[in-house]
Formats: sequence, C-alpha cells, structure tokens
Amino acid sequence: MPLKSPTDAPRSDLLVMFGASGDLAKKKLFPAIYRLECRGHLGIPVIGVALDAWTDDDLRSHCRESIAEAGEEWDQAAFDRLASKMSYVSGDYSDPATFTELARKAGGACHPIFHLAIPPSLFATVATGIANAGMAAGARLIIEKPFGRDYDSAVALNATLHEHFSESAIFRIDHFVGKEALRSLLVTRFANAIVEPLWNRNVVSSVKITMAESFGVEDRGSFYDSVGAMRDVMQNHLLQMVALLGMEQPVNEHSKALRDEKGKVLEACRVVDPKHFVRGQYNGYLDVPGVKPNSDTETYAAFRLDIDSPRWSGVPFYLRAGKALAETVTEMTIEFKSPPRPLWIDHHDHVPNNSIRIEAKPENFAAITWLHKEPGETMMPEAITLAPPPDERRDTGPEPYELLIEEAMKGDPTLFAREDSVLESWRIVERILTDYPPVERYEQGSWGPSSASKLVRSHGGWPSEPPINSHS
Repeated sequence: MPLKSPTDAPRSDLLVMFGASGDLAKKKLFPAIYRLECRGHLGIPVIGVALDAWTDDDLRSHCRESIAEAGEEWDQAAFDRLASKMSYVSGDYSDPATFTELARKAGGACHPIFHLAIPPSLFATVATGIANAGMAAGARLIIEKPFGRDYDSAVALNATLHEHFSESAIFRIDHFVGKEALRSLLVTRFANAIVEPLWNRNVVSSVKITMAESFGVEDRGSFYDSVGAMRDVMQNHLLQMVALLGMEQPVNEHSKALRDEKGKVLEACRVVDPKHFVRGQYNGYLDVPGVKPNSDTETYAAFRLDIDSPRWSGVPFYLRAGKALAETVTEMTIEFKSPPRPLWIDHHDHVPNNSIRIEAKPENFAAITWLHKEPGETMMPEAITLAPPPDERRDTGPEPYELLIEEAMKGDPTLFAREDSVLESWRIVERILTDYPPVERYEQGSWGPSSASKLVRSHGGWPSEPPINSHS
C-alpha cells in the first residue's frame, strides 16, 4: 500500500504509450493496462505511438496478442472497453508532424500522462516534441530506466526535462519498487518492535542482495550490449533495494518523507572502489544476435558497498546481479553477528549465523534462520528456518507495472525515484563505469565468476539455494 500523498493531485485523463510496438509494451504494459481495465481502474483513452505503419485496428490486435501471450484470464467485456478507447499514431519521434497528429488525437485532454517505453537516448527528443506541440501543461511523464548512462548524462537529461516539466510531473519508474516484497519491507521494519532494534551495525554482520536470472539475454542483444548489468539493474533496481533496507523511519506517511529518507541512505554511500568490483560474461553471450563481436559488456556484476551512516558504518553491503545463472531469484539477506562466545559448539564454523532472508522473486516471503538444540542427548545446535508455508508465499497483489501506472495516473510519487536519488545512484557507481576489470567468463547455469565468491569470503560467501523449512 503506497504511503499517503500530501496533496490531492488531478487524475490523468489520457494515457499515451510511446514505443507501443516495442518489447516492453508487449510483455508488460499492455497486460498491465488490461488488468487495470478489468478492475475498473483505467477508464481513460489510450494512444499508442511508434514508427511502425500500423492502424488503430493493428494496435488493438497487438494488444490482444500481448494479453494472450501473458496468460491473462480473458474478460471479453473488459477488453472491448479497452479496445474501444485505443487509437494509434505512426511517426518518427524527431518529426514535429508526429506530435501534431498526437495532439489532434488527444483532443481536449487536460492531464495526459506519457509513458516513454523507448530507448533512453530518445527521452529528451520526445519530451521536447510533447512540449513543442503544446501538450506539456498539466501533463506527466513516466520515464523508464536507465535514466541516463552516467552522472553527467543524468544531470543533462534532468535539465532538459525540467525545461518543460516540473519535478512533480516526472515519474521515474523502477518496477522492482512496485513488487509486494519491497513494499512489505517497510511494514516489516517499522511496524515490528522486535525488528528495528536489531537493524543496525551493532548486531548485523553483512547485508547481501542478489538478483539472479537463469535465462540469458535472449532477443535483447542490441539493447543489453549497450547497457550491461551495471546500467540495466545494478544502478537502479539493486540500489533502490539498498535504500529501502538502509533507510531511517520516515517522520510521517507522506511520500516526501519516505523519499527523503531513501535519498539520505544513498547520499551516505561511498563511491564503489574498483578493487571491490567483479565483472563477468557468460559463455555464449557473444553469439547472441545484436551483440558486438568481442564485446566486453558484463552480464554479471558484483560489488561491495559501504554506507557511512551511524546505523551502518562498518557493515558491508554485497550486491550481485547476473544472467544465465543457476536459478532465478531476487533476495535480500541480513546476516547477524555471532555471539561473543558461542556455547555448546565445539567446531562452530559450519553453523550458520542468524539471518533474515526476504525473497521478492519468484516467491514473496520473509524467513528467519536461528539455532536450537538438536533432539537427543547432545547439546549441539542445529539451524532451522522459519518461513510461511509454500501456499502463503504467492504475490496476490497487483503486478508492479499495473500498480505503478495507476499510482502515476493518480499523481502519487511515493514509489518513484526522485531526481536527487537518481543522481546519488549514479555517483555511487560512477568510478566503476570507467575504471573496471575485464570480464571473466563463466558457464551458463553456474553462480558466476569465481572472483565473486572471493569478494564475500570474509563474510561467509553468497547465499545460494538456502534451505527453507516451513515450521509454524
């Protein structure tokens, strides 16, 4: 549940999808707006814009195919309502005539919202085209990541957007922040008296964040080769997770208070040291269509992050993300220190420390690992993990894009990245974008290059396939 917004902003009365023929729109956006229509939460016209020479009916057919391929439960009445409000504009984003036609089709919309599901290099061009066609007043922009390619380009992009749109009208989307597990983290941390006193440098040994995918780049070779793991997910997804894990409690439930605290965490982060950075590339990546021959783009990245704040000083945060790994999982693990003098453990190196593990994908749950006595005569401790049973780990809430599009239409910025946080994220990784080691090859289906294991050796290694026992 989003935090309370301090103002009642007008709701958007038109959704314009730039990049309507693209991969993101097909896989995520059309299914999302269909689900919104099924719940009665869309209710506004939708205009698709792309270079393809489509008609309105072509857009509707494409939308239907997208919904079917996503495996959505079919509601003919809802689709008919959605299709009846859909239209299409074909044109080049650098051609003013495209925006003239868009303005004509937009009619009298007072608060249109423009979703830029297009390459980042086109953000400024499209924003300027919208403004020149007289559609910026009262409008909102949804901007996809990555927001720029580095610190300087992000500053320049912000400057261009702010020529036409106020900061309050810009919604920088990170769909991972819309996941149920990450939103639940705020409740886990700040609604439980037993958790918050443990969430600090006095008892936490390390924090480890993993975003692993068992599949490769697939058909996104050209795009992925231009960004790599660092720009695709590390600078945005994983650092947003760091902000949620490391933030102080907001002073109230308004979105500004939440975003203020997230910004403070990122501001306290040191610039990543290249000696604490590992890059990898899976064998077979160079054979993917669209990937440049002899590409040095990383499909795996891992680094140590240090936060110079009273709460976290001295506690390493280890982040890793990669393609073609052993499994698909996104998780956050908070590992606690060992007791000063462990009792009843003759050789206790093999006994894991207490930990809290929060899984955001493929399932949504939190688990805690602790020690208790093995049954029998001995006093030897054994580790057990307390977690919800499997049938209670499903995420039954709205899908991330479904939720985030609705929140943007309402004008609620809670779940979106603010300008200062985006710039701080680029500052944190700025050095390792240019000063980095060569990629290390790794086998598909492995856990990445061997150097990544050495990175966390002093803190027990990476968590991989931790046993989850459903004790109640």
